[in-house]
Amino acid sequence: MTEPTHAEAHVSSLGSRLNWLRAAVLGANDGIVSTAGLVVGVAGATDDRAALLTAGLAGLLAGSMSMAAGEYVSVSTQRDSERAALAQERRELREQPEAELDELTELLRERGLSRQVAREAAVQLTERDALKAHARVELGIDPDDLTNPWHAAWASFLAFTAGALLPLLAIVLPAAHWRLPITVASVLAALAGTGWSSARLGSAAAGRAVARNMGGGALAMAVTYAVGALLGAAGV
Repeated sequence: MTEPTHAEAHVSSLGSRLNWLRAAVLGANDGIVSTAGLVVGVAGATDDRAALLTAGLAGLLAGSMSMAAGEYVSVSTQRDSERAALAQERRELREQPEAELDELTELLRERGLSRQVAREAAVQLTERDALKAHARVELGIDPDDLTNPWHAAWASFLAFTAGALLPLLAIVLPAAHWRLPITVASVLAALAGTGWSSARLGSAAAGRAVARNMGGGALAMAVTYAVGALLGAAGV
């Protein structure tokens, strides 16, 4: 068994990029839906541009910071777990190298290699880089490419912000009588795009994903608008 070929490395890199792209699409989708629900709800209560802008900016900043913080904590926890697993593997390799060599041999056999070939591959991989071999085969971790919590946090922040800007601009830029229809139309169009993109990235049927995305967004806007209208009528 040899180190990953150029083609295998390319496939791995492509998979990583697709995961990031999928996360970006979902983050933008969250920004669209949550901010649209917020500004449409406020629009149900008032047509004051300053109030709409204030609510939209507050929702954008709160949502993007929340997404970034949550992603940072989540990925940091994952990275800590990966580092702990690597530290344990490093200790086991130092204290019981023969047992670890046998374990690597068995793992390679489970992947379809004969015992002789698996043993030879395990020996060669161990001589080249024992920790990297065990990390990849046993743990499914690349020690040279651990997840970065700051990258994940910034990606989530930017994706949410990009999505949230659309309903915010749509509700504050047009004239008062055009705000709601333009916002609803632009949000539904954007949700159709993110639904289609997420489905294509996940190799799923696009029609259902688009319908679910648009339906969920429409329901969110309808509910928040109704609540805003009721509160506005009641003078709250």
